[in-house]
Amino acid sequence: MLTASLIVVLAVLAAAGAGKLARLDGATYPAALQRAAITFAAVLTLVATLTTALVAVLA
Repeated sequence: MLTASLIVVLAVLAAAGAGKLARLDGATYPAALQRAAITFAAVLTLVATLTTALVAVLA
């Protein structure tokens, strides 16, 4: 449970950073929010893929 919450916090931090960088680059608020959402989903997908691969290797 602690690991899952840590991963979600990591994804939120990555999304916040991506949104902030997009906003500093001159993107509108909706565009920055979209980039943040894409980053959040990408981090969660990457972690799920890595977890699946690790389980397959260790099993």
